[in-house]
Amino acid sequence: MSEEVQKVELVIITGMSGAGKTVAVQSFEDLGYFCVDNLPPALLPKFLELMKENHQRTPKVAVVMDLRGREFFDSLIDTLVQVGKEDWISEQILFLEADNDVLVSRYKETRRSHPLAPDGLPLEGIKKERNLLDELKGRAQIIIDSSERKPRELREEILQAFKGQSQHVFSMNVVSFGFKHGMPIDADLVFDVRFLPNPHYVESMRPLTGKDTEVADYVFKWSETATFMNKLLDMLAFMLPQYKKEGKRQLVVGIGCTGGQHRSVAIAEKIADYFSEDFDTYVTHREIDKKKG
Repeated sequence: MSEEVQKVELVIITGMSGAGKTVAVQSFEDLGYFCVDNLPPALLPKFLELMKENHQRTPKVAVVMDLRGREFFDSLIDTLVQVGKEDWISEQILFLEADNDVLVSRYKETRRSHPLAPDGLPLEGIKKERNLLDELKGRAQIIIDSSERKPRELREEILQAFKGQSQHVFSMNVVSFGFKHGMPIDADLVFDVRFLPNPHYVESMRPLTGKDTEVADYVFKWSETATFMNKLLDMLAFMLPQYKKEGKRQLVVGIGCTGGQHRSVAIAEKIADYFSEDFDTYVTHREIDKKKG
């Protein structure tokens, strides 16, 4: 009876009330997960026993646990420790976050009261919930801030983060952006390339982007660019396997210049191409379609 047991992929969906857990569970259903909404944490061990008995039929499971079941919530951390000791479970926590003002606005739009402040102001419940969830957020492998995301955008990010999880793929998303439009809120690492010569001041290149050969050649012809790229690629080559070993599924690397049109775009493309053979890489150019002037 030494037959090898296929690991069950368990994703625990939690986070702030109003941050998008309903969108998340719908996304996991689309990915083929068996989903359970609003599972009290105290019932997780019993549920895991059922999973073990039926692991061949339910190899991917996602459960939503939030403070609607707050009377059970104190036992969740201990339960997660137990889950971590089971060698037949591959467990991850997806934590959904959002800014206080965004959550208040969403509660006002739906005319719902916060579960921790049914007779009070939504902000009171939000603050209580944030304090209660601090430790759980620290244990999460993936944290997504939905403050500036529409439901469709949140769904796409979840699908990208979790597709191919059964192969335990580590992915890197390189995001180019312009500092004058603000930094990306979900970046793990951010590098400022505004010190490099700027193609914006070359009139013929101004309407182009870093994806155009003329601009890319200009960005990479300087010795300081070559030195920077050598150091950056060497550092990332060391760090990426460490993140993967630690259990991180996705690393978001932000590359910023002034407007997000030229230098950051060219360098982001180069980084993604460099690591594409070893990792699942994606490139996002946040400002590339913004109109100038």
